[in-house]
Amino acid sequence: MGGFILSIISLGLLVLGAFYAYPAFPESAASAATRSGGIFHKLLQGFFEAQPYIPLWTMFGSVAFSFISTLLVYLFFEKTQSSEILFFGFFIISLSFEFARIIIPLRVLFQFPALYLATASRLLLFSRYFGLFSIFAASIFAAGLGEQKQITIIFIMILAAMIIAINVPVDCLVWDSSLKLINGYDSMFFIVETGVLIITVITFFISAYTRSAKEYVFIGIGSFMAIAGRSLLIASDSWFTLIPGILILTVGTWFICSKLHKIYLWF
Repeated sequence: MGGFILSIISLGLLVLGAFYAYPAFPESAASAATRSGGIFHKLLQGFFEAQPYIPLWTMFGSVAFSFISTLLVYLFFEKTQSSEILFFGFFIISLSFEFARIIIPLRVLFQFPALYLATASRLLLFSRYFGLFSIFAASIFAAGLGEQKQITIIFIMILAAMIIAINVPVDCLVWDSSLKLINGYDSMFFIVETGVLIITVITFFISAYTRSAKEYVFIGIGSFMAIAGRSLLIASDSWFTLIPGILILTVGTWFICSKLHKIYLWF
């Protein structure tokens, strides 16, 4: 329920921010120092131009997805005690913080101190890595880590995401075409994210074998799709990545939730 309330607050802040910032998106896009990152985006950059309002739709898509998915998880799983469901819920909730990117067009209009840009950027970094660590944590609990370790794992995830968010250098005056401030160590973090993704999928596959539950194979596939779809969505600057990103993220989430429902509730 807390995640549902958070997503409502995020949606409200995004609507309010977009009401004022909408006219500033073309200028914000024109001031972008580079196209957004990501392997798929780099492949498509030579074919499609960045569109100024796409970042706004990616924010709405991310926050709306978080709102709807959190509500559905709450309704379908209710009080089901499962670490996998809990940590996948954290992954979904983390998308609600994508509204923080609205700070860039707002600053184009109101010229408030750059400190606010840095704070929003670090909040965004925290939420993205917390979400990534959450889906990884779901895989290790599926593999047999005891549920009594939940608090410890949550604390470690929060600490790790905070260390990244606080210590990564952020340039408050330079952003990409997805309206994310440019930060340091992009190549290193790309390798880390790829490694976490691969380990997460493999761990779910191992769980399918050790627990004799083929559903975990589909959950592993769904996890890959959810992370890949999220990556496409949040870094989109054209419709050619935004729409596939939402679709892949949605299908991956459906894979995960439907198979977890079958494991724990036997519909």
